[in-house]
Amino acid sequence: MTSTSSAAPLSPGSPGGAGASGPPGTSTAPGLPAIPSQTGRGSAPGVPQPPRRTAFAEGVDRLRASATTEPGRLRIIGALLAALVVAFGAVTAWQMTDRSSAADDVLHNSQPLSSAAADIYSSLADANTAASSGFLAGGDETAASRERYQKDIRNAAAKLSAAATNSEPDSEAARTIADLNERLSEYTGYIERARANNRLGFPVGGSYLRLANETMQDRMLPQAEKLYAKENQRLASDYADATSYPWAAIGLGVAVLGALGWAQRRNYRRTNRVLNHGLVAATATATVVLLWLVAGQSFARSGLNDSYDHGIRSLNVLHNARIASLKARGNENLTLVARGAETVEVNGEVVDAYDHDFEGDMNTLGKGLAQAARLADDQAGKRPVTSAVGGMAEWRSRHKEARAAYELGDFQQALARVIGDKSDKPTGECFDAVDTALKTAIGHEQTEFTSAAEDGRNAMTGLPVGAAILAVLGAAGAVLGIGRRLSEYR
Repeated sequence: MTSTSSAAPLSPGSPGGAGASGPPGTSTAPGLPAIPSQTGRGSAPGVPQPPRRTAFAEGVDRLRASATTEPGRLRIIGALLAALVVAFGAVTAWQMTDRSSAADDVLHNSQPLSSAAADIYSSLADANTAASSGFLAGGDETAASRERYQKDIRNAAAKLSAAATNSEPDSEAARTIADLNERLSEYTGYIERARANNRLGFPVGGSYLRLANETMQDRMLPQAEKLYAKENQRLASDYADATSYPWAAIGLGVAVLGALGWAQRRNYRRTNRVLNHGLVAATATATVVLLWLVAGQSFARSGLNDSYDHGIRSLNVLHNARIASLKARGNENLTLVARGAETVEVNGEVVDAYDHDFEGDMNTLGKGLAQAARLADDQAGKRPVTSAVGGMAEWRSRHKEARAAYELGDFQQALARVIGDKSDKPTGECFDAVDTALKTAIGHEQTEFTSAAEDGRNAMTGLPVGAAILAVLGAAGAVLGIGRRLSEYR
């Protein structure tokens, strides 16, 4: 008999069974669509995937995780302390370098240029005075008068050249200097024409001299005064930069000391150890830098302020007084040159223009000398000012005598009392005495300024470099101190 065996039913997991799987990556079930496998490559269509995290976010997470452990906290504290100490040293070095540079500019740049501008003004005014004196002497012009005029012109040209070299291109000062150079050639041309015509006895010589004087008084001296004012502004700006306190560095230094103090207190509370050698060293270096910073800037500020109060202020007053005396002498000479051709109305009265200007200049000179006497702080400074006051008083007295002779019509006597020899007791002697005394006083105050300004600048010597070195040592101390605590966890 033939036996037949029925086929075994297919198990769900066997091939061809109800649960047989289809192609790789899919699963099938009766009456259901194929579902992609979650274990295959790729992602399910239409299912959003989380955004990929950035390295910064992962770093923040790691930092947050490390901050939950004491070693992690110590590493963060050490890094912050080192960064603060280094930043303190860097800011201190930067700010003190700027102030040291400004102090050096005061001593070697802006103040010498300010004095050079004043010398330009004085040389031009004195050249004008010497030219008018030579004109009054006519054909008998002395070699001394001629040499004085030429020396003043050479000095003015040299100072203008030096000022042009040290001025910024296309700046207002550079344009002023260029204009003065051009006017100087024009002025000397007028003077030579006046001298030539005067020797020949032509009256037109006086016209050329008045034209030269107008060029000097109305164009050149105002420009020179403008240059002087500009250089004084530059000097004041350098003083302000050099004497200002470095508040950013001071504030950062206080913050560094506070952070180091907090770190040491934290260390004490957790370990009962009073001192951490590394943190103590960092605190010591930060304290030294902060004290050095405050003391150095204070001493520098004191020296620079002293150089201004007892040097620059006196120099400015003395320069202005000398300028007034030079202008007064020039107007006194031009009174005789013009012989009443230039007049001005004052309070309803017509008076000689040059004599009126002379009186105004002498009043300015008197006020300047009185102020210079108040500012002089030692006998070496007061002595020449006192001499100048005496010379000015004698000058006024002799001028009145010369003016009286002129108004009586005695021109030769008036001329002798202005430019004559010593036996005539001329006003020129008094002017020379005043000018010499003012030069002496200016020289003394210049020495006072230089000494005080050098003391102020030297107070900053080594501070920028020293602060940077100490900051690096302090940062190293902070890192080593924290590292000592970290070693206890290993």
